[in-house]
Order: sequence, then structure tokens, then C-alpha cells
Amino acid sequence: MSAELPTGPLSAAEHAEMWRAAVATAYVPMAVEFLEDEPAPGTISSHRLGPMRILQVRAAPQAATRTRRMIERDESAALILTLQQSGTALKEQDGRETLIRPGSFSITDASRTFRKRVAEDFVFTSFHFPRAALDVEERHLRALTATAFAPEGSAALVATYLAGMAREAPALDEAVGRRAAATALDLLSLVVEDRCGRERPPQAHAAASLARIKDHILRNLGDPDLSPSGIAEANHVSVRFLHKLFQQEGATVGAWIRAQRLERCGRDLRRPMAEQAGVAGIARRWGFVNSSHFSRAFRAFYGMAPREWQLLGRSEG
Repeated sequence: MSAELPTGPLSAAEHAEMWRAAVATAYVPMAVEFLEDEPAPGTISSHRLGPMRILQVRAAPQAATRTRRMIERDESAALILTLQQSGTALKEQDGRETLIRPGSFSITDASRTFRKRVAEDFVFTSFHFPRAALDVEERHLRALTATAFAPEGSAALVATYLAGMAREAPALDEAVGRRAAATALDLLSLVVEDRCGRERPPQAHAAASLARIKDHILRNLGDPDLSPSGIAEANHVSVRFLHKLFQQEGATVGAWIRAQRLERCGRDLRRPMAEQAGVAGIARRWGFVNSSHFSRAFRAFYGMAPREWQLLGRSEG
């Protein structure tokens, strides 16, 4: 879902009032100070993926402050990760003051006072989620607020993933969106721990990698050329490591992909659009290019032919 919150064209006073209301609604209550006498209109676009709200902001120079009194009135236990795209921000929280340049990201804890100032036109994407959703120790989180995560190493992986997730958010259905958000939070927790010099147990690393890889597979199920080598390359792991991750779940990469495709084919065959799309069309949509192979795989999975499954669903409905 997307909502646009424009501010103009309006008078300076109307502009200020409407923008402050938009910021408070999209984020948390903050005192906004414009750094120009007549700032240009700004926009906030919002999408939700599971517990995470993705907000894309474009605006004129300004400063935003969250005070202790605001926190007392609105005790939000939320974190805000901001990926700076243009304009350099000055972030202040927990006794630190850091410049966040384009390409870098930073973390803000809305449960404590903070200030952000951008002295030029800016664009950023932020990710707003409950504190409880990020599996990191409080002391590590406090050590990293208002610090810059430059686009290098593990932080570059997170920044790239978040930017791609934000671009694709409008097209993701609810289930895939939840998985994408969960993967983003897993990756972020690993980066926090990496920055603090503490690694998770190997099984936790494996779980995060597997979640990220499954998310990639689900977003590319319709590609008939989806293969272990391509999946491994896209996720920066070896083919051997990829197979090992799935073996730990008692499955193979190919079997897991096939099961996901067949589940979606079975679902689509019982939808109203099935008659128009046809069995072959639905199969192609989910990566099956050979009709005979699809029919055999479908029968082995469901215990009946695709057409029988479709007719059974119609009679049950």
C-alpha cells in the first residue's frame, strides 16, 4: 500500500503545518525546523512489508528534533534505519554527532532523544520497525546509534538489499513482503554484531543466509533458468555452501524450488483466472516450460492431474 503526503503548493505557514503533521504521522512526533524561508514542497511515500514500514522522503533543508517531552507523550519502542541517497545529514544521539553521507545508512532509536539536520535538498529511504524485531543486544545497539555505516563490507550488502527491497515493495505480496523484511532484519543484526566485534553462532549465520536465499528464490520462481549456480552467484555464496544449507533442512535446492512452484500452480489453478490462463499458462508462469514434466511433477505432488485438481476445487467451492 502506498500513500503520498504532499505539502504544496501552499503558503509558508500551511506548508510548515502540513509537513509537520505528515512527519509525525509517518514517523514519530518531532519538532521540525525549516532552514529556508520558503522551502520547496516535499513528499513522503509509504509502503508496509510485515512489521516494517518503508518511507521514501524528498524534501528541502530542515532539522528534526525528538525531545524528552515528546517521548513521554509517545513512548515509541521503534528503530529507524535511514539510507541516505542525496544530501548529507548530521545525526546526533547518545552523545554522538556524525555526518551521514549519500550511500551510507544510520540507525536511530525513537525511544531516546535525537536530532537530525540536513542543510541541503535531500532524498532518503528509511525503514521503521519495532525494536523487538531486531535481535541484537541493547548495549550493542546503543553503541551504534548516530554512527555511519559506509557502503563497504557487510554494510554494503545490507544497503544494497534494503535499496532493492524498497524499489520492489509496491509489487510484493504480503507473504513475500514479510519474508523480505525478516531477511533485512537478519542481515542488519549480523552487521550490528560484526561492527561490535561479536559473531553469532555458525547456525545463526546459516539461518540468516538460508532466509536470504529463499527470499531470492521466491522472487524469481517464474524464471525457468533458475538454477543452483545462478542462485549461489546472486547471493555471493558457493554452490557447495548453497547445497549444504538446504541439506541441513533435509531437502535439496531443486526439490524446494519445485515444491514452491507446484504450491503456487495448485493455488492458481483454483482461482477464477485459471480458465482464461489455462493449465499450460499457469505452469509457464511459475517456471515449468515442459508440459509433460509439469504434469508428472504435479501428479506426484498432489496425487492427481492438474485438470482433476482444478475440477475438484470447483466442486468443493
